[in-house]
Amino acid sequence: MSTSPRPLWAGRSLALIGIVLVAFNLRTAVASLSPILTILEHDVTLAPAVVGFLGMLPPLCYAIFGILTPLIAKRFDLEPTLVVALAALTVGLLGRGIAGDALWLVLASALTFAAIGVGNVLLPPLVKRYFPDRVGLLTAVYVTALSVSTFVPPLLAVPVADAAGWRVSLGEWAFVAVLSLVPWIAIMLRPHADRAADLPEEAERGLLRYAVRSPLAWALAILFTIPGINAYAMFAWLPPILHDIAGTTPAQAGALLSLFAAMGLPASIIVPIVAARWGHVKLLVGIAIVSFIIGYLGLLLVPATATWLWVALIGNGPLLFPLTLVLVNLRTRTHSGSVALSGFVQSVGYFIVAIGPLAVGLLHEAFGGWTWPLLFLLASIIPAAIAGVVAARPRYFEDERAR
Repeated sequence: MSTSPRPLWAGRSLALIGIVLVAFNLRTAVASLSPILTILEHDVTLAPAVVGFLGMLPPLCYAIFGILTPLIAKRFDLEPTLVVALAALTVGLLGRGIAGDALWLVLASALTFAAIGVGNVLLPPLVKRYFPDRVGLLTAVYVTALSVSTFVPPLLAVPVADAAGWRVSLGEWAFVAVLSLVPWIAIMLRPHADRAADLPEEAERGLLRYAVRSPLAWALAILFTIPGINAYAMFAWLPPILHDIAGTTPAQAGALLSLFAAMGLPASIIVPIVAARWGHVKLLVGIAIVSFIIGYLGLLLVPATATWLWVALIGNGPLLFPLTLVLVNLRTRTHSGSVALSGFVQSVGYFIVAIGPLAVGLLHEAFGGWTWPLLFLLASIIPAAIAGVVAARPRYFEDERAR
């Protein structure tokens, strides 16, 4: 298979635009709801249990559709599956905007996050299909779009809700979903025209079933899970942690949470390119592990000194997330292998990620402080270090199965 680089836009501009637009859709629904919950509750009564369930829906749907998407894509191919998912995403986002009660909001949100779960799994194999010569660059591009779609909606949610109402604030993101449909429908109307090259497909079945026994698949699943656990825990608990152990004000804690989130942007640009071009997987894993360790030890031992540094280091640890996404393509030979590995990694990962914030909260409630929760997060780094050694070995998922 020849993967010599050719001009990025040459013959595949629609695919490039489509991948970026899809990536931008994958976090807007999560990031646009929580800032306006108090405004929404003036019209829609939400019990605390419903709010908690809405918080659990994203990782739960991502996990379920991590399993289902490879089966669907195998039957209908990548592009038709994606188009249906984007159409469902549009309906779900509009449904959230016109929700009249809690049940409607939950059902529309479930449809929305199910569609996003499909998109999560399909992006790596779509990159492999259209840009096999630029896997690192395109992974960096779409992970950057993911990062942007995480911090833009909270900036717009409240101002739009104040100016036009919460329904517009939630429903406006359906426009982006509709826009994302355009390039993929155009691609389907002229099959294969935008593809860089079709990778040779192996006529073998059961790749998703084999992933359960694959050391490589489990290593990547762990590398995907650990940054997720830490990131979700920090978004849920970092402000009260910093208030209690470092004496920060609410404004300072909010700024430090923004710093934590912002650390993911340079990592999303640099990490996939470094991994794809130079293959320094062990080095990148080592940087993430050391960042996590120093950051958590700083909060445990001297939380009020250079608090920003400890938060920034912890925010650098999730560079394992874009690293895992690019490794899904670097460690597979075929589209079917990429779809199966992506589905397995994200399904296992999101099931476990969902318990991260809950575990931190339970430890805090049980022991009445933040030492044990922080130690729990620090200990979570150990399996990532072991998995990093396994994932760094240059080999292919399909070859591993053949052996």
